[in-house]
Amino acid sequence: MTLNLDPIMLARLQFAFTVSFHILFPAFTIGLASWLAVVEWRWLKTGNEVYKDVYRMWVKIFAVTFGMGVVSGVVLSYQFGTNWSVFADKVGNVLGPLLGFEVLTAFFLEASFLGIMLFGWNRVSPKMHFAATVIVASGTLVSAFWILAANSWMQTPQGFFIGDDGLYYPTNWWSIIFNSSFPYRMVHMVTAAYLTTAFAVSGVGAYYLFRKKFIDQARIMFGMAMLMAVFVAPLQLLFGDLHGLNTFKEQPVKVAAMEGLWETQQGAPLKLFGWPDQDMEITRFAIEIPKLSSLI
Repeated sequence: MTLNLDPIMLARLQFAFTVSFHILFPAFTIGLASWLAVVEWRWLKTGNEVYKDVYRMWVKIFAVTFGMGVVSGVVLSYQFGTNWSVFADKVGNVLGPLLGFEVLTAFFLEASFLGIMLFGWNRVSPKMHFAATVIVASGTLVSAFWILAANSWMQTPQGFFIGDDGLYYPTNWWSIIFNSSFPYRMVHMVTAAYLTTAFAVSGVGAYYLFRKKFIDQARIMFGMAMLMAVFVAPLQLLFGDLHGLNTFKEQPVKVAAMEGLWETQQGAPLKLFGWPDQDMEITRFAIEIPKLSSLI
């Protein structure tokens, strides 16, 4: 078994690290923005200042995470050119507009109204501030829409033709955007983001309750976040299963590679850990749960 460190593998490792680091932030901010909108709505409806305290605490965290997501996302776009320049050149006519739409329709929207969320207290009316929060929350979902449309097209490309020059040209934008894997990936990612927010916020609330600090605020954090988790967790199981079945239908080899399976088999085990050996076509040091992969 040899360690493969050719340029393609190094480029993959770098891109994998960058995208793994980047996704930590949108996975939190997408759900947190919507949660903040509900918190502010509760404050407007009840007049309870505790909701406002909770909002003003978490909006600062949202701003920092949003900024980190933007910076790490810019690095990703650069790496399309530095690591995958030939690919970017070939599919630029398709992916370029999708990524451009994300900037024009989502990022500008979020960036414009984030300032009101942070600094608009006592400068705009409460309803206007709430509207800004809703717009930013909507912007995060629009951003997810375009990014996941681009990602899904790379997995299940449709609506294009390859010209004599080897470049990809769009023929049907509806098919490009709403390709066969996009709906599953979209709902799976958004529910995952909501679930991430639910457990992160409830964890902070539980910590404060345990330490007997900020009891009123902690109860709201924990209660609202857990209520969110109760609704979202079952949906995530459903959407995750549907997404997995779609991937198995569209990309069976990809599923086999993810699960470390080298041959088609009945009662395939689910590998929790292992080191794939491509020369011998085996997964070394595998820790397995018997038959679970076929069951899933």
